[in-house]
Amino acid sequence: MSKIKVIFDLDGTLIDTEKLYRKYWPMAFADYGYELSDERALMLRSLGRPFSPILMKEWFGENFDYDKVRQRRKEYIEDYVNKNGIELRPGVITLLDRLKSDGITTAIATATDLERTSKYLQMVGLEKEFEHIICATMVKQGKPAPDIYDFAVTKLNADRNFTLAVEDAPNGVLSAYRAGLKVVYVPDQTPSDDDIRPYIYSEVTRIDGIIDLIEALKTEAEVL
Repeated sequence: MSKIKVIFDLDGTLIDTEKLYRKYWPMAFADYGYELSDERALMLRSLGRPFSPILMKEWFGENFDYDKVRQRRKEYIEDYVNKNGIELRPGVITLLDRLKSDGITTAIATATDLERTSKYLQMVGLEKEFEHIICATMVKQGKPAPDIYDFAVTKLNADRNFTLAVEDAPNGVLSAYRAGLKVVYVPDQTPSDDDIRPYIYSEVTRIDGIIDLIEALKTEAEVL
């Protein structure tokens, strides 16, 4: 078994669903009389509890009902997914096949709850591809806190120096970096910027670009 481990974010990294959050968060807010700008919608990517309710109360006041608006957003997305299905991000199958052939253990660390994560993975045929599925509901604090990646490292018995965390959003990048992992950024809704580049180990345009990074890490692991 390889010393190298790979931990994936889910939405926007493996499956093409981040665009749905960007669309349906503002619609859910509007249903309750609030206006959410596109800039603020992007700030919510992978943002877990307790940070997202706190941020929304800062924006809209202490009386803002986070759970009610979030439930409406979930309903919008579930309706879309049930009608239209889910697509994988480009290069996912190529990468997962290569990791499996190389004996590299993989996991998921996601802000999405376990029920929806399992459903989405089943819909795209990836339900048996990962050693562990870690959800933010399993830890004290979600992204950008390091808890979810710390937990994933423990479950995988991983060496942080040889563990890649694959992310598409700033909150996820910060979470993985704070857990001491090598963060690979695969842009989805936005490119990297000066705020997150210091925390990125590498950036690839497609997720299967990670294969070259794996080969370099293999060489490093063999030397050590």
